[in-house]
Amino acid sequence: MISSVSRIAARRAPVARLFARAYSSEGATGSVRPGGEKSGDSFQKREAAQENLYVRQVEAEKLKALREALKKQREHLDTIENHLNDLEKK
Repeated sequence: MISSVSRIAARRAPVARLFARAYSSEGATGSVRPGGEKSGDSFQKREAAQENLYVRQVEAEKLKALREALKKQREHLDTIENHLNDLEKK
């Protein structure tokens, strides 16, 4: 039994070393670089700027939609108020 386990482990060892090397390489996608965010290259800075721009655009669109909804709600309230004033006059 021990010999069969050692044979299986021996066959898998090169594959395990290959994956360990690929995942431990410095600068791999998603890895944290030494020095934090300040030490990022120009690609990372550009990517962060694009993400920030996208978030600002989405927030601006949401704000515009909220302002439109508020405008419609105010118009509706004005209509109701005018109707109530007309009923009070009668």
